[in-house]
Amino acid sequence: MNFKTHNDKAINAVGTSYQGRVIINYFALKRLFGKPHDGDQYKADAEWEIEFEDGVVATIYNYKNGISYLGRTHGIPKSRIVEWHVGGHTREAFERVNAIIAANMGGL
Repeated sequence: MNFKTHNDKAINAVGTSYQGRVIINYFALKRLFGKPHDGDQYKADAEWEIEFEDGVVATIYNYKNGISYLGRTHGIPKSRIVEWHVGGHTREAFERVNAIIAANMGGL
């Protein structure tokens, strides 16, 4: 499954919405998809944008559980977040992200 991330090219993720969630640590996501960008710094502290070779777009982001939303007292630092939302235009985006994670969990 070939894909590029926001680290490779500009990806238009406008209009994507929540399709599911994955449980994986920040460093494993970083190994799979590269460095995240900073999200919106309100509800999301980190975000990856992914585009598959057929044009399917997915996003991976934390939602309302980080320091940006909850502050330093109650928010989780992004390096310790393990619950991530997956966005897309269809459920296919979630299924593809989940498949990549599942295929690579043994080596992470």
